[in-house]
Amino acid sequence: MEAPRVAVLMTSHNRRADTLAALDALTAQRGLPPGTRVRAHLVDAGSTDGTPEAVRRAHPGTQVTVVGPDVYWGHGMRLASRNSRAAGSPEPSHQLWLHTGVRLAPDALAQLLDTSRKFADRAVIVGAVRHDGATTYSGRRGHSLALVEPSGRPEPCDTYNGHVVLLPWAVRERVGDIDKVFVHGMGDYDHGFRARRAGVAAHVAPRHVGDCPAGPAAALHGSREPGIGVREALRRRTSPRELPVRPWWVYCWRHTGVRAPVLMVSPYVTTVVRALAASRAAP
Repeated sequence: MEAPRVAVLMTSHNRRADTLAALDALTAQRGLPPGTRVRAHLVDAGSTDGTPEAVRRAHPGTQVTVVGPDVYWGHGMRLASRNSRAAGSPEPSHQLWLHTGVRLAPDALAQLLDTSRKFADRAVIVGAVRHDGATTYSGRRGHSLALVEPSGRPEPCDTYNGHVVLLPWAVRERVGDIDKVFVHGMGDYDHGFRARRAGVAAHVAPRHVGDCPAGPAAALHGSREPGIGVREALRRRTSPRELPVRPWWVYCWRHTGVRAPVLMVSPYVTTVVRALAASRAAP
């Protein structure tokens, strides 16, 4: 059996300490099949905290590409994928999506590759991560897109968070990259649903593969921040970091059927109502 060649796709923006820690944990992987080659492809979106320079010093084998600060996660991951397939480079056997907030367990990659082999490298393998004992990101299942908990065996899922996702090359060729319409969020969920429609199964690996805190509480930032007013709340809600209008409509249209029009407008209406109520309640 040919040794795996894993292209690790990452993006960063002013997350120097996190990015270095994520790469440190990646470098410390053990128990891999003999001859396994792992190379990280990092797209840095205009960091001003010295992330690219620090990565080049600490991890000289990492390919670092610096782009503008207007490149968000989805776009950055597509660029990282393109870089991993550059002319003259050996074609990877797998791609691994890795969020800079994740600290992989020492056997994480070995577990993901082993799980992939159980499905003849024809399925998406999702790594669940946790923090303070609770699962924070994983596969998703059902109408509510509930988190899938690791159970000691591969667990099927309908779609997935993009924090730790292993794509065998045959799967990547069949499903493609994150769709270009999703500049930041929603692209991981959309990818999972597209994989399912293409006849590609997705499974959560048997055990947690690392640590990653959940994102900051929505009430403390973004469109839900108290006292920002209706116009600012709606501006933030439609920004790339939350629910920009066109990507959200594409997502609803593709994956929610006849409910798409209602689901499309509901978060924006909710944002306006919430902001109005907050402004009226303010002293």
